[in-house]
Amino acid sequence: MYGITRGLATLIGAAVAGFLIWLATQIGTETTGDYWLTYGLVAAAGLTFALSQLLGGWTKYGWPRLSAGVFLLGFLPVLLVGGFVLLAQQPGEFLNTSNLAQDLGVAWLVDDLGELLAPIALAIGLVLGFTFDTAGARHEVHVDDRETVVAHDDRYETVEERPRTAAVGRVGHDDDGVHRTAADEPLTAERDEVRREDDFREPDPAFRETVVGDRRDDRRA
Repeated sequence: MYGITRGLATLIGAAVAGFLIWLATQIGTETTGDYWLTYGLVAAAGLTFALSQLLGGWTKYGWPRLSAGVFLLGFLPVLLVGGFVLLAQQPGEFLNTSNLAQDLGVAWLVDDLGELLAPIALAIGLVLGFTFDTAGARHEVHVDDRETVVAHDDRYETVEERPRTAAVGRVGHDDDGVHRTAADEPLTAERDEVRREDDFREPDPAFRETVVGDRRDDRRA
């Protein structure tokens, strides 16, 4: 079912992106307005590709949210370089970076990249889509307030009730069949450690004397 959902989302995304690219070919790049509208549609096609995978459950389901780390370290450098090339090749003079490219000695690189501006615009939109992620659905799990812990000794066993912490997370089962959640794992490890320590702990002298005394009284009776 997951593969079918993602496949349909990919197909829809490709269809929408293809329509946007076709629409961009009908505009042209003769004027500044047409230039930016054309490559803006190509960038929107790239964004559509990324969002189709996100909404199709590529990582996990849930409402999309912006990842600040990917936006700062991934998208902004791509936008800076790609936008610099697009500005240098635009027909207008407003914010044209061709002269700056000559001063920096990269005019040859900008001219070479200017031969294929569509992939640059597509990459800008695609990386913008990668800045979004989904947190996934969270399932609340309620457990009992207390649990019973049994510590064994050579001659007796003690029963103790301890508080159990409710958790929110993914639901699962351990090998012992106990119902657990992902957030329970650290607490479960701590409880298991306590149980192992209780197995080798020396009994309380006062409690041991009470048990031995009771046994003597029972024998005399």
